[in-house]
Amino acid sequence: MTYQIKAFENGIRVVHQEVTSTRLVHCGFILDIGSRDETEEQVGLAHFWEHMAFKGTQKRKAFHILNRLDSVGGELNAYTTKEKICFYATVLQQHWNKAADLLCDITFNSTFPPKQIEKERQVILEEMAMYRDSPDDALQDEFDSLLFPNHSLGYNILGTEDSVKSFTQEDFINFIAQHMDTSRIVVSVVGNISFKKALNRLAPLLSNIPASRSSLRRTPSLTYKPQSSAFHKEITQANCALGKPAFSIDDPRRFKLHLLNNILGGPSMNSRLNMALREKHGLVYSIESVYQAFTDTGFIGIYYGTEEKAAEKARKIVLKEIQRICTKKLGSMQLHMGKEQAIGQMAMAEENYAGLMLVYGKTLLDKGKIERLEDIFSSIRSATAEELMELANEVYDVDKFSFLTYLPK
Repeated sequence: MTYQIKAFENGIRVVHQEVTSTRLVHCGFILDIGSRDETEEQVGLAHFWEHMAFKGTQKRKAFHILNRLDSVGGELNAYTTKEKICFYATVLQQHWNKAADLLCDITFNSTFPPKQIEKERQVILEEMAMYRDSPDDALQDEFDSLLFPNHSLGYNILGTEDSVKSFTQEDFINFIAQHMDTSRIVVSVVGNISFKKALNRLAPLLSNIPASRSSLRRTPSLTYKPQSSAFHKEITQANCALGKPAFSIDDPRRFKLHLLNNILGGPSMNSRLNMALREKHGLVYSIESVYQAFTDTGFIGIYYGTEEKAAEKARKIVLKEIQRICTKKLGSMQLHMGKEQAIGQMAMAEENYAGLMLVYGKTLLDKGKIERLEDIFSSIRSATAEELMELANEVYDVDKFSFLTYLPK
């Protein structure tokens, strides 16, 4: 399968891939704006904007936005991350024009009605309460602030109760005026529609968007020092996190780190951490190791929950597995299986066309190009056991780890 890219004079780019084996079209408007672009007073504003995009535009009220695609069996959604806001939809191919028009409208023409702000403010406060009641989610959010102290990457994407209660219509308008940059917007389309037909609808919509540029630049977090914190919560398990900053998106070693992380504690049941903590000792229901890359930094994190009385034993086993991957070279069969597993997972992910659409948009914004899967596979296949052990000693240096634990009261 091949993709095509079209750039408009205002800087907005369209990336498209036709898939004839589906009845659906997936489309997303991906903006290179996220929670890390907020000031301390604005924390939570990008996520609030994502909510408010559905609450009214210059030509549609909230009901008409929500009903437009639902009434034809489509889906309309959005998300906010540290570095991106995305508005996206999935529809049957015959309803493509409706989806494209609606996504463009909510992305560029939201009016942020004050009455709707008051309603959605309470919705977000409830969302925050829901996350606080989920210790694994709250733990991961708080762990970010240890990895990126006094930096916007460490802010909670949802914001704080005080910040969410403070936002006005003017705050949204000013934030968008400051950050909207049409050269940092990608429209991604994957599905059963030709490039020509997609552009026939998108061209008149996108070419009318005025060009805008933002002079704001992201600054990296440079103040990391290992920390260890523990808090008592109204929970029944000990919830634990450990990790440290790691490679950015531009680091050529990131795919090899992805492979190493996958072997240690990736999503498969045969990861080393899952085999040691769940299968051998029965200490956890789930444990995950993640590697997240940003434009100028990244982090590795390991998260799990266990009985309070088993917390120390579980930590020792985790550290033992980390030490093992740093000191004992992978055997040829282990390395081969690890590579095949990582490559297989990526190949399966490409079959998820909604996910592929989002990956295309994000990658084009971050890298200026779409990385071919074969090139990624080649990077993974070229990894040697010696390289991975050297990488492990650099990245999984536990002396530089931070630790965060939630304990039952």
